[in-house]
Parts: sequence; structure tokens; C-alpha cells
Amino acid sequence: MERAELVSELKTLRKGRGLQASRLPDRVGPSLRAACGIAEPDGMVAIREKVSGRLSELVAHLPQDLQVAALAAFAISPEARQPLYQERVRWAADRLDRDPRTVRRRVDEAIDLLAELASPPPSPLVEPGRWHTAALTVALVVEESCVFEQHRVVADQDGLRSFDLAFSAGEGFVLYGGTLREGSVELPAALSRGESWEFAAVFPVEQSSRMVYVPRHRCEVFDLRVRFGKEGPLEVVALDGAFERDIADPGYRGRALQLDAAGEAHLQFRYLTPGLAYGARWADQL
Repeated sequence: MERAELVSELKTLRKGRGLQASRLPDRVGPSLRAACGIAEPDGMVAIREKVSGRLSELVAHLPQDLQVAALAAFAISPEARQPLYQERVRWAADRLDRDPRTVRRRVDEAIDLLAELASPPPSPLVEPGRWHTAALTVALVVEESCVFEQHRVVADQDGLRSFDLAFSAGEGFVLYGGTLREGSVELPAALSRGESWEFAAVFPVEQSSRMVYVPRHRCEVFDLRVRFGKEGPLEVVALDGAFERDIADPGYRGRALQLDAAGEAHLQFRYLTPGLAYGARWADQL
């Protein structure tokens, strides 16, 4: 994905009614479709939901003033869904106590940063698409040192016979859906393009202070639960589209999470960007 193309498409999208435009599919270009995981059959409702969801996730990484400017520019904020871009700029200007010219510069700055976040530098670890993940569900039980993985994958080409696990490379207990082969899953039969398949297994894991997924293929939904039990950690933070260098960086501050009464944390990520990190990190337990 070319960053310059994505910048251009985002600047086109902000015009008129933004994401509320009546002919939205015609205004979402190929780079933006790739960044938001839009499939060929998706209609206007699905496209609006995917673009709005993905941009909202990326906007959360921006400074507060750029968040306000970007959410208004694309008409994502319910309070800023005026029919004209200049009207939404004036709304953001009032909200930020700035003049409209300054807000337009903030919007341009936000778009540049959004394009950078949506198109990370090419990595040799990001593989071409033989398949993609429609849904990945992971449950880590820290007390028992075990993790449950459930995959729903979709073949992007005919003859798909295997796919990679998200985390585990060791021996596990297969619940259904295939055979383990050194960190990958061998399917019982080849899939044709567009066919989906489910696989689930339980694996032992070593004690760690994080559970992080770095997708190498497109992933639409990643649902993560971490069960700590009664003696929880001092702090749990979410890693939502972080760079790999930030995973172990103590200076990186992710979104703080509260455990529920059972000592569990639940996170869900949508339309993940290959090469970026998603999951949770925690401090030493009490």
C-alpha cells in the first residue's frame, strides 16, 4: 500500500458528507479498502462500518486535538455530521478553541499520521495472502499456563492445505479441525478460494508478562481473554496497533485495563494491520 495514495484517498473521503455520503463505495479507493479489510461483496453499510471502525481505531493513537479534528473531518463524531466539510471544521474549531484555518492544518496533519499508521514499513515477516483470518479467539489462563486458540480462516486462493498458528509452536491438544505440524495446521482437505475453516487447540505456554499477536496476514477480528485469577498483576495495558519495538519498551504506555471480579481482562481488536502488535502486557504479579 502506497502511503501517498492513502493520503490522497483520505483527503477525498473528507469532502462533502464524509463517511455519511450517499455514494460512499464510489469514494473509497483501493488503498483505503485494503487498509480497512473491505471485501468485494461488501455493500455500503458494511463499507461505512469498516472504514469508520478502522479510522476510529487509528485515530485513538493521535494527540487529543488531532483526534477531534479527524473525527469531525470524516463525520465520524455524531455531533459533527454536518453536510459540508467546512461546517465540520467550524464545529471542531469551536470545540478546540482555534480558528478554522488552524483546524484545517490539524486535519491534514492527522491524515498524514493516519496513513503512516495504516501502512507500516514493509517487513519481510509480512507474507503474501494465501489465506486470511476471519476471526481469531485466544484465551490465556495464566494460573494454569495454558492457552486456547480458535481460528476461522478463509482461503484466498485455491488449494489451501495449511495455515500458521497465532502463537504456539509446541505440542498441543487439538480439539478439532486439523493436524499440528511445527507451528502450522495441516487441513484435512484442501480449501477452494473463498472457503472457510475452523480449528481449535489448547497449548501449554511458558510464564510471561504479555500475550501479543503480530499478524502476518489480514485479520478481521482478534478476541483475547486473559485470566489471572485472584492475585492479579499490578497493571494491565492493551497494545493496540503498536510497533514491535514498543512491545517490551517500558516507556510505551498502552491503554490501561481493569480486571473484572473474576480476575479477567477481555479485549477485542478489529481489522488488524499486518506487522503491528495487538494484545496485552502486564506488570509482575502481586
